[in-house]
Amino acid sequence: MKELQAIVGHLNRTETASVLATLVTVEGSSYRRPGARMLMADGPGRIGSISGGCLEEDLVERSRRVSATGRAEVVTYDTLAENDLIWGVGLGCHGVVRILLERVPARPDWAAALAENFCAGRPTVLAVVWESPGGPIGTTLLGAPTNRSNAAQGVYRDRIEPPTSLTIFGAGDDAQPLARLAGDLGWRVTVADPRPAMPTEARFPGVSGLVLGPADELVARAAPSPGSLAVVMTHHYRHDRPILRHLLPLPLAYLGLLGPRVRAERILADIAGEGIAVTPDMRMRLRAPVGLDLGADSPEEVALSIAAEMMAVLAGRDGRPLRDRTLPIHA
Repeated sequence: MKELQAIVGHLNRTETASVLATLVTVEGSSYRRPGARMLMADGPGRIGSISGGCLEEDLVERSRRVSATGRAEVVTYDTLAENDLIWGVGLGCHGVVRILLERVPARPDWAAALAENFCAGRPTVLAVVWESPGGPIGTTLLGAPTNRSNAAQGVYRDRIEPPTSLTIFGAGDDAQPLARLAGDLGWRVTVADPRPAMPTEARFPGVSGLVLGPADELVARAAPSPGSLAVVMTHHYRHDRPILRHLLPLPLAYLGLLGPRVRAERILADIAGEGIAVTPDMRMRLRAPVGLDLGADSPEEVALSIAAEMMAVLAGRDGRPLRDRTLPIHA
């Protein structure tokens, strides 16, 4: 997501055309999945990636011809068996990938729409036409005029969700690495805390929002959206309890509480004692203690375990080692 945000940002700022590479089909195994993109542009050079670094240089060379002629090209890389040795690096992906190279103008309509929808929290659907005899090839918004049906062969339909939204309730020192890591993942991060000196730009540079207010009003002021992520980590019992009380009924994709299990049970018991019904479903959804069992100790390690658990929940995975997975890594 972060690389796509960077690509969209550049396309909406630049005054010159660029060449965009889009991975449109995969047969077998591949490092990246359809929808991976890389932009070759003046100034920043290369933004994003298509593989683990194996194909990028060849694509950069091919992009020069596309830039000069304006004609889109589809490049096929076959890494099955001995064919992989053609590249001299033994990629070992054991698959066939097709990549569309297209010349895109400055500020294309679809990039402007993506930027707007990212901010508004709306999904965007693109039609990437990579095979169209006699017709235009390239990326458009779904429903934009083309000579091909968007359901036809040769069209990759890409539904792009808005950035994941995370609200961190608690702006202590251990919240800083979590905010940085979430930012590196391309997530929109809001930090909320009842202490005036804590949720500041100096402590949390680059986050999407900073919220200050009484603990009992903090959830309403931060207003986490349905399907978003939230973690409570103020380290103060008197703050955690009202924050969690207001978060438990919300339709969040993920809710975590920092601290030992016995502390979480005490908070839940106190909330129930206030006349709030703590349902079995609420208990099931609450991740307490928060994070995966990685043996984390430092704030950075704890942040990694929390972010990893969030990713697993979003993907519907259980966080087990990949070597224990019997199904393909990618759906």
